[in-house]
Amino acid sequence: MASNGEAAFATNYLVLDPKEATVFDLLRFLLSSRADNRRFIFSPRGTRLPFPKRVVIVGSVVMQLILFMLAGPLALFGYALEQGLNLLHVNGGFMGLIFRILRGRRPVQAPDRDSPKFLSLIGLSDNREELDASIPIDDARYNSALAIMAAKVVYENPAHIEYVVSKIWKMEFMGFYDFWNAFQRKPTTQAMLFRQNKDSDSELICVSFRGTEPFAAEDWITDMDLSYFELPKVGRAHSGFMEALGLQRGSGWPKDLPQSTRQYAYYTIREILKDALKNNPKAKFIVTGHSLGGALAILFPSILAYHEEKDLLDRLDGVYTFGQPRVADSRFGAFVEQNLEGSTRKYFRIVYCNDLVPRVPWDNSWSDFQHFGKCIYFNSLYRGDIVDEVPNKNYFSIFMFMPKKMISAWELMRGFGMGMFMGPEYKELKVMRAVRLMGLFGLAGLPAHAPLDYVNSTRFASPNLYTSKPWLGQ
Repeated sequence: MASNGEAAFATNYLVLDPKEATVFDLLRFLLSSRADNRRFIFSPRGTRLPFPKRVVIVGSVVMQLILFMLAGPLALFGYALEQGLNLLHVNGGFMGLIFRILRGRRPVQAPDRDSPKFLSLIGLSDNREELDASIPIDDARYNSALAIMAAKVVYENPAHIEYVVSKIWKMEFMGFYDFWNAFQRKPTTQAMLFRQNKDSDSELICVSFRGTEPFAAEDWITDMDLSYFELPKVGRAHSGFMEALGLQRGSGWPKDLPQSTRQYAYYTIREILKDALKNNPKAKFIVTGHSLGGALAILFPSILAYHEEKDLLDRLDGVYTFGQPRVADSRFGAFVEQNLEGSTRKYFRIVYCNDLVPRVPWDNSWSDFQHFGKCIYFNSLYRGDIVDEVPNKNYFSIFMFMPKKMISAWELMRGFGMGMFMGPEYKELKVMRAVRLMGLFGLAGLPAHAPLDYVNSTRFASPNLYTSKPWLGQ
């Protein structure tokens, strides 16, 4: 959490510290427009906020406090659930486990979280690991199809990731990293890099950031946070996402860092790319991520532009984000569009149907966060369209309650027929069906956030959605 002194690099800032808030503090804040004398808010002297914005901030703080309280139980439940499901997975399912116990000929295998066979809940809900053979490298959809598989597999442990990249995709695994967060004083950001067709004209390096983990309350807290820093001549960006990418205490985004034993995502990946690309002038790279990983994916080239890293930006072949939350204000967005979009389109923000996460933080007249660029939006039939903003952009609407439940019911039923009508690789697993069932009776936008629907969307997409024609000015 930043203090006022540690935010000195920013021309403006508002940083929330929910743990310092009491009920009395929140009530006082609602009744007074001043934000600069609050225990749970860091902001410049004289900062005043309108009432609607104060209401939204209080709502954000309350939700974060609830998530803080649930963090321990949620992590324990997630650990137990993944262990139990992997126990079944490595022993041939429920009946396989029973036979092993009863017959005693083969010992029951205990799940090993560091093994290539161990799967996260993401992998257990969609165990596809092969790339789609029907989308060749010269297909306009190829980068997007590769990106979502990279964004999905990065949720797994390093051994599993390396196995998939090296043995299944037959590509060069360049490493998995656990990056330091200077503000939280611990590693919070995971990413991997791999390369295809080294030393050829089609050489492509992929950077994939891990997204919001289902049982990691801290990730969800970051998604719900409304804190921001304003960079000079650029605009306001989400503080939590920037901190995860490598923002430095007090100095913000210096172009270079002194030698350190710590690895920060932005700086380490930037240098890896510079070194890897220098021997092949035709080599390119893409950046991708799902959920929180999508936020980091678009911020990475944004900071490259901030540092005027033109040589690297010229080698950028595309940014592909899936279920990405809002990361910045309109001024920041204009800066990114100006520096990223030239003669060809490079930013592809992809949203599936009722996914909750792309609809937070809220976007309204007093908000500091807006999406920028066009969006490729897929409905529940996996039909895509290019839009300025998704329907029901802030998710929580009483008028959309029943339509969302009806779509959730349809998605549950659809899952039973996908394997039959679209092929065995589209058959939904029991874990995913259980997730959809919970969404039917809970938040419909959570099952819609799963990578499975994004994998399907990219595979069923029209190539016209990914043509190189820039969207700006259309």
